[in-house]
Amino acid sequence: MTDTCPDTCVAALYHFTRFADHAAIQAPLLALCSDQGIKGTLLLAAEGINGTIAGSDAGIAAVLDHIRALPGCADLEVKFSRAPAMPFLRMKVRLKREIVTMGQPDIDPLSDVGHYVAAEDWNDLISAEDVILIDTRNDYEVAVGTFAGAIDPKTATFRDFPEWFRQQRENLLGQGKPPRVAMFCTGGIRCEKSTAFLKSEGVEDVYHLKGGILKYLEEVPEEQSLWRGECFVFDQRVTVGHGLVPGSYDLCHACRRPIDAEAKALPLYEEGVSCPSCYESRTDEQRASYRERHHQEQLAAKRGEAHLGARFE
Repeated sequence: MTDTCPDTCVAALYHFTRFADHAAIQAPLLALCSDQGIKGTLLLAAEGINGTIAGSDAGIAAVLDHIRALPGCADLEVKFSRAPAMPFLRMKVRLKREIVTMGQPDIDPLSDVGHYVAAEDWNDLISAEDVILIDTRNDYEVAVGTFAGAIDPKTATFRDFPEWFRQQRENLLGQGKPPRVAMFCTGGIRCEKSTAFLKSEGVEDVYHLKGGILKYLEEVPEEQSLWRGECFVFDQRVTVGHGLVPGSYDLCHACRRPIDAEAKALPLYEEGVSCPSCYESRTDEQRASYRERHHQEQLAAKRGEAHLGARFE
């Protein structure tokens, strides 16, 4: 059960920088978040910081001031939105090898990335005849919503993107003058690496949406928008729409994928246990375990507590 808050501030943030000792940042950052009542997840790696946190406006401001005071973080990228309730159960600050996992250790977004395109200029770019548009997100994210005309790589994880591009390069770029390549993701961080990757592969005319889909949905009026559907977010809101208002999807707690009302009406859907996308890939034993977990979550909710097995931590 989430905390009830009249209006919770949600901050999605990332920044690439070179931390000499990212492990030393962990404890003070976690302590500050706890003191300020902030919840969510922050990832720390030698290459920078990434994550989403939520709490009071004052608490979020205090944490962001702390992060911006870290080495090289003065220009921290942050996207703000609101939620009617706390969308996370606890606060975690984790140490990682990468703040977004692509599995290409030689890619350095600090040295060479694509051209940033502001949200208000994005429509003009992707409407041009010499531009191909690639969605760099995972398949289940694309299924919820994407830009009109975008190419879906149908990747299960971001690690799959480099192999997909190498296999499809000739089909994408052709034999003559190559098209300009525009790419986008939820908040912008995956495109930092995907554009750097394409440049390392010799593709020079590469562009990406600054601030990601979230910035576009925040700033571009719906009547002018080329976005279709909703945008998956990694918290208990599940999806957001134009104006960053909470969307219409729920989450299947077996496969962790978004699920709409139509899928929930099908026989293979059982709340907290299965959905049509994952039923065949789970065993009866697994479903029994999910069913017990869901039962414990319901009991915890009745007591006004958060169950530790719940999805977004």
